[in-house]
Amino acid sequence: MKPEEIRKLDAYFKKTFRNPSLQVKARPRKDDSCELYLDDEFLGIIYKDDDDGDQSYNFSMAILDVDLG
Repeated sequence: MKPEEIRKLDAYFKKTFRNPSLQVKARPRKDDSCELYLDDEFLGIIYKDDDDGDQSYNFSMAILDVDLG
């Protein structure tokens, strides 16, 4: 993803979840997605979807059973 898109997504997540510790980072060797972190903890991947000119972003977060307690 372009740096401008990453900045916009970063601002969106911080504002939406009211948490300045969230950070969107570029993925090495991938240009169709980026990663979301809370401080140093990886939360998930944000995929860019450009279908028929309608651009959107999809956030995917895996939750492991062991993390639920």
